[in-house]
Amino acid sequence: MAERPLASLTAFLDGSPTSHHVVATAVERLLAAGFVWFDTASEFPSFAGRATKGFVTRDGAIIAFVTSPRVNDHFRVVGAHTDSPGLHLKLNPEGTASNFGTLAVEIYGSPLLNSWLDRDLDVAGHVVHRDGSRRLFRSTQAIARLPQLAIHLDRGVNESGVVLDKHAHLRPVWHTGTTELTIADFVAMLAGVARRDVLAVHAQLVDHEPARVIGVDGSLLASGRLDNQLSCWAAVHAMRAVAGNSGVAVAALFDHEEVGSESTTGAAGPLLEHVLERVAYALGKSRGEYLAMLPASACLSCDNAHAVHPNYPERHDPHHAPLVNRGVALKSNANQRYATSAASSVAFLAACKAARTTHQVFMSRNNLPCGSTIGPITATRLGIDTVDVGVPQLSMHSAREVCGVQDALDLPNIVGAFLRG
Repeated sequence: MAERPLASLTAFLDGSPTSHHVVATAVERLLAAGFVWFDTASEFPSFAGRATKGFVTRDGAIIAFVTSPRVNDHFRVVGAHTDSPGLHLKLNPEGTASNFGTLAVEIYGSPLLNSWLDRDLDVAGHVVHRDGSRRLFRSTQAIARLPQLAIHLDRGVNESGVVLDKHAHLRPVWHTGTTELTIADFVAMLAGVARRDVLAVHAQLVDHEPARVIGVDGSLLASGRLDNQLSCWAAVHAMRAVAGNSGVAVAALFDHEEVGSESTTGAAGPLLEHVLERVAYALGKSRGEYLAMLPASACLSCDNAHAVHPNYPERHDPHHAPLVNRGVALKSNANQRYATSAASSVAFLAACKAARTTHQVFMSRNNLPCGSTIGPITATRLGIDTVDVGVPQLSMHSAREVCGVQDALDLPNIVGAFLRG
């Protein structure tokens, strides 16, 4: 029996505590759907005369593609990012304070720091083996906690708010006593490798709680990393079902968006354009023909949007304020923080119509500038018309976020219609 979409989404979220885990989860699902892995360091075989389903991976990024059985003169790209803001462990994290063993963290991106207080935290990441391979790990039980100062010792906290020194106050505790166990020792055990074979460790803390449907009517989804693993799931879910597409369907899931995208696996790097050119060459295209494909192509940049907060409605422009479970949001900004234009929005609107879904519009207040996405970066690097869209959510960049179930289930249907062209 096919997995139901909501169960598929929650399993994706629970199985993907880090960007590298997102890629591993996507790979597992794509392989099960008949996709073929291609080495980024080897030439692609010829795709001419047949429809090919394939993907390439590089660390925390993955690009999947489905060539067309009909015509391959343009690309339809859906983009998202695999990383989320949070707390990464420093290279030598172990410390002591009073009788606690503590961990030194480095803040990744711009998380809501107070949302990490008083949560049971797992450790997850990957180790680099001496043979050069990466081995993923995640603890099966919570191993750390970032305790908040008691109200008796901070009497004004409910009036003035929590004030956290980013260095002094963000030291989770992970044991009491005199154990000499190090994080490297611990994660080597989790990864199932000998400590002597571990050359490097990348570890981060993640919320222990699984994704859950909440609300008396079951209309909300609460989880860590909805921004932007929800979009990653939608892209993979839609790609698995792509058939009869006009043009080459592509899903590009990048790492490091939360810190500017400037890396080998970020949207500002050359990974996507290199893969697209290699696909075009495997289809028998010349470089000139490949370059001609780009302006004929379209990109759907998927990254969650800010839903109207019931306690802070004044933070939105009332005419451009998306509501939870009222449709995926079209995101627009004249200053190019989003890549949407009047022309590029047409492909999204057509996909919504084909998927029989509604949509909303998000534009920020002039006195509350918005963030940005991979959309403008992809449009700049490739010259592909790009539209920015996203599922409305609350608590963006919190350790635990929330969105509408219906919006989440609508997104892969829109993405699928977009990819088919």
